[in-house]
Amino acid sequence: MSRCLISKSEVAGFIERCMTGVGTKPHHARSLAEVLVEGDLRGHYSHGLNRMDMYVKDIQTGICAKDGEPVVEKESAATALVDGKNLLGPVVGNFCMKLAIKKAKEAGIGWVVAHGSNHYGIAGYYSMQALKENMIGMSFTNTSPLVVPTRGKECTLGTNPISVAAPAKDGDSFVLDMATSAVALGKVELYERRGDPIPEGWGCDAQGKLTTDPKRVLSGGGLVPIGGSEATGGYKGYGLGMMVEVFCGILAGAQYSNHVRTWKVTDRVANLGQCFVAINPENFAPGFADRMSDLLSIQRGMDPADPSTPVLAAGDPERMNIKKCEEMGGIPYHINVVNYMNECAKRVGVSPLLPCNNLVSN
Repeated sequence: MSRCLISKSEVAGFIERCMTGVGTKPHHARSLAEVLVEGDLRGHYSHGLNRMDMYVKDIQTGICAKDGEPVVEKESAATALVDGKNLLGPVVGNFCMKLAIKKAKEAGIGWVVAHGSNHYGIAGYYSMQALKENMIGMSFTNTSPLVVPTRGKECTLGTNPISVAAPAKDGDSFVLDMATSAVALGKVELYERRGDPIPEGWGCDAQGKLTTDPKRVLSGGGLVPIGGSEATGGYKGYGLGMMVEVFCGILAGAQYSNHVRTWKVTDRVANLGQCFVAINPENFAPGFADRMSDLLSIQRGMDPADPSTPVLAAGDPERMNIKKCEEMGGIPYHINVVNYMNECAKRVGVSPLLPCNNLVSN
């Protein structure tokens, strides 16, 4: 498949142009651009440039605020409750993670929750901010209900991602960034467009029965938690999704479960709940980075079941994708995505993504 190679600076500049074109503050637009570009660099295309049109529409319709800054409503030495003021998710996320890191430097741990937020891109972007300070970072968010709980037949939980980042020696790290659903909704949509059946354990129909028909999942059914059915441990993924709701919607006083607005329906503000944590290892047992490096080496250094596929640690596939982009000199995008984004730019009245004749196979 041929893809169009575009430099990350051009992608970031394009996102900023589009967002400021609909009235977003320049520094807010920059925050969004950084998160979306990082998503694409790491290979999470469902949470990168492909999502920009959603943010543009949220600002254009007024369903997401373009003016103001997040506000701390309540705080202690190690905790804070933040009102995101219905601003762009990355604006809220950056504010909260910086605050969590500041508190961790002073108290050993910073735990910050926010209500009044919106979609914030990849959860890992925020947890990784703590790595720059040699700290452990965690980030969670609830989302629109797309997941059917174990034994249920109604979507009452979001994909509710979890991210944990921990520093090791020499810039190495463990970076877990995952949804608590078996798969992202976008993957089911992709199979539906292709006319292919989805793998068993991804989704269920309107009766709560597992199905391999993507149309049944998308029309009245839903995604299932990590683990799939109850027999294969789906109740564990269900529990993790509930845990995210506790840390986000419940603790922050935001919307939660099926009180969150339906995905892609902008009849009301999202009022998502989000949670950001920073932990300073220096406040605990010495030698954290050494042990972390050893832990990673144990996994990576074992003889793999298949010599052609070595054992990896969380974050390794993303690092490999970043390296690949650096070697190519840009991020590869499907030409249809580029064309769609340029249509968006035309509607907003800003210059398009730079024409690129550099096609790569990917």
